[in-house]
Order: sequence, then structure tokens, then C-alpha cells
Amino acid sequence: MSALTKAKGFKKSKSGTYLSMAVTAFGAIGVAKRLKKARADNDTLVLIDATVSAAAIVTGLALAYRELKRLGDDDVLLG
Repeated sequence: MSALTKAKGFKKSKSGTYLSMAVTAFGAIGVAKRLKKARADNDTLVLIDATVSAAAIVTGLALAYRELKRLGDDDVLLG
């Protein structure tokens, strides 16, 4: 099995999904900072952009959670 095949399989594993959720949650920190700064500067356009980014993060986390539920206990890469 090539390294590329293993990497593609990791993306669909529980470990890969957890990593994806962690990276997405880490991105939420930057969005929170942008929201705070936009509110302080009263910048409506940046506020809208940060709000849309926050919605994308929530959606991404929901999709990753659904993938975790779908994977269940039959993760072939961990066992």
C-alpha cells in the first residue's frame, strides 16, 4: 500500500476526523478575534465576513461529527 493511499484512508478514519475537527476548532479562535475587533471598530463588512466564517466553522464541525457517528466502532486504521 502506497503512502498516498494510506493518507487518503486517514482522511476517512476516526483519527483523521478528530484531527479535522481540531483544526476547524482552532480556526474558530481567529474568527472570534476578527469578530471582537470588527465590533470594536464598528466595521460592518468585516463583522459580516467573520459571521459567515463562523457559520462555516459550525457547519464543518457538524459534518465532521456526523462522519464520526457514521464511522462508529468499525475504524479499520486503528484496529
